[in-house]
Amino acid sequence: MNIYDDINRLEATLRTTTEMQDVKQAIEAVKSDEEAKNLFESFRKIQMTLQEKQVKGEEIAGEELEYAQKTAQLAQSNEKIMVMLEAEMKLSQLIEEINRILLKPVQELYEQF
Repeated sequence: MNIYDDINRLEATLRTTTEMQDVKQAIEAVKSDEEAKNLFESFRKIQMTLQEKQVKGEEIAGEELEYAQKTAQLAQSNEKIMVMLEAEMKLSQLIEEINRILLKPVQELYEQF
């Protein structure tokens, strides 16, 4: 059996899970609400900028952090964005569990030391 066939079946199954469907619906709800969409895009843009700076080892200015915190607070006050973030968290938990299962054989090898 080809491992890639198995993983492709897993990918197809993941697409049909409740968690994935909930994320898909939540994203559509945010995209269909202009205010929520703009707010989320702003939130995402500042997150990406700060992450890039961290990766490059650049210092993050205090006003950038303050702006990021205010943007995050605004995003979290939007019900549609919060529903989306909660759905993403549940999907992430499912993916983490799948990852733990996939890595179990490797972990067992190291536990035999």
